[in-house]
Amino acid sequence: MSKVFISYSHKDRPWKERLAKHLKVLETEGYYTYWDDGKIKAGGDWFREIKTALNEAQIAVLLISADFLTSRFILEKEVPILMERRQKEGVRVIPLILHPCPWQAVQWLSAMQLFPKDGIPLSTLEEPEIDTQLANLALVCRDVARNVSTTTTTTITTTTPQPPPPPIYLSGDHITLSRLPVTDKAVFGRETEAALLDEAWQDDHCNVVTLIAWGGVGKTALVNHWLNGMAKDHFRSAEKVYGWSFYSQGAAEGKQASADEFIQETLRWFGDPDPKAGAPEEKGRRLAGLIRKSRTLLVLDGMEPLQHPPGKDQAMTGRLKDPGLRVLLRELAVSQPGLCVVTSREKVADLSVYEEPAVKTKELEHLSLDAGTALLKHLGAQGREQEITQAVDEYGGHALALTLLGKYLCMGYDGDIRKRDTIGALIGEPGTGGHAKRMMQAYCHWLGESAECNILYLMGLFDRPVEAGAIEVLKTAPAIPGLTDRLVELAPVKWNYAVNRLRELGLLAKSDTKDARKAKAGGLDCHPLVREYFGERLKQENPEAWKEAHTRLYEYYRKLPKKECPDTLEEMAPLFSAVAHSCLAGRHQETMDEVFNTRIIRGTEVYIVHKLGAFGATLSALSHFFAVPWDQPASGLSEPFKAAVLNWSAFGLRALGRLREAVQPMKVSLEMLVKQENWKSAAAAASNLSELLLTLGDVREAVAAARESVSHADRSGDASQRESKRTSLADALHQAGADQWQEAEELFREAEEMQKKRQPGFHFLYSQGGYRYCDLLLEQGKDQEVMERAETTLAWVTHEGWLLDISLDCLTLGRAWLERTRKDHLGDPHAEPWTRAREFLDRAVTGLREAGYQHMLVLGLLARAAYFRWQGDFDAARTDLCEAREIAESGDMKLFICDYHLEAARLCEAEGKTTDAAEHSRAADALIEETGYYRRKTGPQITRINTD
Repeated sequence: MSKVFISYSHKDRPWKERLAKHLKVLETEGYYTYWDDGKIKAGGDWFREIKTALNEAQIAVLLISADFLTSRFILEKEVPILMERRQKEGVRVIPLILHPCPWQAVQWLSAMQLFPKDGIPLSTLEEPEIDTQLANLALVCRDVARNVSTTTTTTITTTTPQPPPPPIYLSGDHITLSRLPVTDKAVFGRETEAALLDEAWQDDHCNVVTLIAWGGVGKTALVNHWLNGMAKDHFRSAEKVYGWSFYSQGAAEGKQASADEFIQETLRWFGDPDPKAGAPEEKGRRLAGLIRKSRTLLVLDGMEPLQHPPGKDQAMTGRLKDPGLRVLLRELAVSQPGLCVVTSREKVADLSVYEEPAVKTKELEHLSLDAGTALLKHLGAQGREQEITQAVDEYGGHALALTLLGKYLCMGYDGDIRKRDTIGALIGEPGTGGHAKRMMQAYCHWLGESAECNILYLMGLFDRPVEAGAIEVLKTAPAIPGLTDRLVELAPVKWNYAVNRLRELGLLAKSDTKDARKAKAGGLDCHPLVREYFGERLKQENPEAWKEAHTRLYEYYRKLPKKECPDTLEEMAPLFSAVAHSCLAGRHQETMDEVFNTRIIRGTEVYIVHKLGAFGATLSALSHFFAVPWDQPASGLSEPFKAAVLNWSAFGLRALGRLREAVQPMKVSLEMLVKQENWKSAAAAASNLSELLLTLGDVREAVAAARESVSHADRSGDASQRESKRTSLADALHQAGADQWQEAEELFREAEEMQKKRQPGFHFLYSQGGYRYCDLLLEQGKDQEVMERAETTLAWVTHEGWLLDISLDCLTLGRAWLERTRKDHLGDPHAEPWTRAREFLDRAVTGLREAGYQHMLVLGLLARAAYFRWQGDFDAARTDLCEAREIAESGDMKLFICDYHLEAARLCEAEGKTTDAAEHSRAADALIEETGYYRRKTGPQITRINTD
């Protein structure tokens, strides 16, 4: 049965109800069903249900008014989906003009046929005529529904196949798959999974497919096999095809990885004018928008290095570490004209909230007995069928292990399946590649002290495809004993023979003959399990060779950039490799002094963060300076730098929204600084810890850490530290509840007096301290004083160009003007104070977004949502609330989650949704008690909703 979707501004609810009565008449007769957001049940995920209804509708009625045409939610979330489906699927969109408004100037609207005829607004008609027009509209929907039904029936029963649409021939500028690993073309037993990918590409409602399996099961081989089929069919109307492997950028399995290179390179490929601009979340959202402009096939291979692995905190397992990548996948999961295919060892937990058909997850099983038998026979296995099938069972159907087994038997024993008894026992757990490692051990014994074995050990030094220059450095005389003995004087023809032999055996990836750049580079690649096995073996059995090889690579990569201090992330890539290899060689302090601190961070400039915005890449590089990330720095670092890498890591983790992970390095760093009696740095560390704990929702511990920061600051004697740490403590006390506010205000005043002595020209607290003080004053109803303070400090920080401080002052002024309008101009939504409030709140949100401080952006979004609620623009309020919730939940920011529920309760109450309001209130109350966030405990919850 056809579905009619009603899109409307909540200010036009009476008109929606009036139309619904007429639609209900024909729904009862069985012609169609109609849907509006009033059918969302209490506690339902309203955003997801709206998206589902948009994608299922065959008819959409738009209730056009000025409020509709200025609703951010409608224009940004609903209209794009409907217009795209109208163009590609023929969805009937019927604009119904409610009130006089300049609809003629709206390009996407003016081209459509309007209702009533000639776009006469319903509100200008007499009452009987209005009902006549609404009844006629219901009949139009009936006729459209009949046509949809007839078309569907005809399509099913016809015996004459329709000609396919003409293929789209993609140029080289619209397709790039060179970053995906090369795999064997022959794939066995994956017909079901390939069919699933085919169906997903044809299914307009499917946006993301995730293929999940342990290493070596055949995820990448399956995707490459499917892509080869797509390529033969001109990619089946895809307009752009883009592939990326996170292993290709140096993301070793189980190690810290970064999405920065992927985000920036992909933004550039899709035409973004400034890929470096913006916070990670903004980049991810911008990239999603660019991908949506075309029917894009996006393949993201090997995503597990960017996910939290299984561990003590099961709630984090599978969650994405990078906020930009998280936003990108969530945006694409909601809506896109193409498809995103993801492969990983772990399920992507961030996509678990999306149901089929939007997101489909397929866990790849090991090969069946039949498929495994076919694979071994294809590789040349000889013997009785029963023996070959038994071999498949013995190796658990593991694709990589069977491939290595088949080639081993073929090359060494003419394929005799009985000779598998010459292979040693299982190494490790079968599910973690134990059977594959068993085969690699067999190859070690077989190859002995050969050039081939030397090459395999070289591959174990790297976590990415190896370029020819790095190989040459390792092959250069003098030989590294036990590692390059057979390679130093090896003739080129014999080198090529050894490489090709390893490729035939399946231990090295075949060369990518389709990519001229790769072929010319002469590099080598292999499966991550191969790197892992030979790397661990070299490290354990020949530690001296391990260190010497990594030392050579360090020297090679640190000299590689043409500039001493590279300008871009791409130019800086060799320096990241230098850091990794030097630390693996145990030269932590040397690479800290010569590369990381001087050429990447660049001292107090912090170039890579402030200029390139590469928090993830910084964190990935820092991980090499730890014995155990993120609480045990490498012993080779000096004591000051141990504390420094802990601080830097905590800062990076916090910037990426990984707040829980940031706590431990902050605590360890604080302990080190106290032992060193570095009171100034200890004060800063304790204050940062307090702010972090506050955001995470441990108010009591946050207060304790803030008190410690004041104590350390006083011992340091540093005037600036003594002043700022008092504002941190005052802020923590403010969140702890009204009974702490007197002490909080005294601390703010004390800090302000200190500032006056230190900076006589600045008589008000400014920056974050000033924002915190004004936050308390607003709570006390002193909006006039707050305005005077914020207007003064805004002039100061604007002169200095401090983006974060400017944004915070704008947020303060926006909130203060909002308080004034509520007191004096509530009945006049067009009064000048409302305009000022909106102006400052918009500036605050824009500035906080640009500054990249996500936890502070939530403050701006919540404040602006309150403004929209008071203005009656409930759609815009919900849009801001949705983004605030996403940021808060992704970082486990419990105080902000509580504030979200409170504002959502107020919004639901304003909309008349009392059941939903009560549910949000209960959620907020539970969080208040859990966290000690007694600032919000000001009486019965429903009273707080109605009066705020």
